[in-house]
Amino acid sequence: MKTQMILPVVALLAACSAGSGAPAQTAGGQPFTLSEQARFDTPFALAFLPDGSALVTEKAGKLKLWRKGAATLDVSGVPAVKAGGQGGLLDVAPAPDFATSHAIYLTYAEPRPGGSGLALARATLMVTAAPSLTGLQVLWRSGSDGDGGQFGAIIAFAPDGQSLFLSSGERQRFTPAQDPNQALGKILHLTLDGKPAPGNPWAGKAGTGTAAIQDPPRNTGAAKTDPSHPGAADPLAPAETWSLGHRNPYGLAFAPDGRLWEHEMGPKGGDEVNLILPGRNYGWPNASNGSNYDGTDIPDHKPGDGYEPPKVFWNPSISPSGMIVYTGGEFPQWKGSILMGAMSGEGLIRIALNGDQASKADTWKLGMRIRDVAQAPDGSVWLLQDGDGAKLLKLVPVK
Repeated sequence: MKTQMILPVVALLAACSAGSGAPAQTAGGQPFTLSEQARFDTPFALAFLPDGSALVTEKAGKLKLWRKGAATLDVSGVPAVKAGGQGGLLDVAPAPDFATSHAIYLTYAEPRPGGSGLALARATLMVTAAPSLTGLQVLWRSGSDGDGGQFGAIIAFAPDGQSLFLSSGERQRFTPAQDPNQALGKILHLTLDGKPAPGNPWAGKAGTGTAAIQDPPRNTGAAKTDPSHPGAADPLAPAETWSLGHRNPYGLAFAPDGRLWEHEMGPKGGDEVNLILPGRNYGWPNASNGSNYDGTDIPDHKPGDGYEPPKVFWNPSISPSGMIVYTGGEFPQWKGSILMGAMSGEGLIRIALNGDQASKADTWKLGMRIRDVAQAPDGSVWLLQDGDGAKLLKLVPVK
């Protein structure tokens, strides 16, 4: 393991604009230092295992097993990915019953005949001197294969551990987010086997349209959509959908009270934190507090427009990345808050939760793009830097 380096944390001096338009409070102090533990190449996600070791995905298609005081190991048996831009090997999440099943879930940009598509797979992690994945099975595919980034791809298990929620970005194509017949631009609710979960808002409904392809099912190796029609309707999409109107959801986590929180990247401005409610439409691309990159305006969220407004937003953008709802004891003042990374914002952000409301609380400028935030079993908080030679960093409380 690399020699640990303690790095100072500098508080952000300029506040971001809050959802109400009022300035957010900046940090009143620096309650932590950063201890470097390892480095990775263009990582995407960090997930801790019950024994305190961790899995890290690298977008090029490598899965790493990190262990304190030992060499970081490559995990073999990872599926092929289409790496490049925002695509590649993406999220990793231990199954709710990992302690007995040793199962993990992966999301990734899968090479498809028509380009790429988001895929969800499950495998068994064998931890040996040469760790490996065995029995890998693709459980779900997004369909609408083609070009574009903004995969979303974040996994959050339901509090009872019996189902999962998956964020699916709109792949930089705008209109699929409002199309009920496509799985893009949605928060999906699936069984642990990747099927539509019972009780979803549109349970029992099938996608319609002349381009709909009923066979083969999405968990086979064949292309589900005709590559010449990347926007083909998906017969399973309505029954899988929990909410719609999302752009690029990179954060998804449950609070201790059972509420599901999400954040997503807006266009030019308009990054959002949302409370995810079943059957609600969150507006993209018809409503946003940002503007298109070409300068054209998008109507702001406003009462009565039929879209669920964000609880918090940023303009200009901070490029939110991974997030958790903190439940540990190492930083008791943060308990029950969202902790989220910022890439263009180069920092760590705390969002205070109060029931169904959220507000900006603290922002720490770290001088580096933060790709993911994770909580270890001992309640410690860890950050994963973005880019080549990215640092794995542990937050050390200031006594």
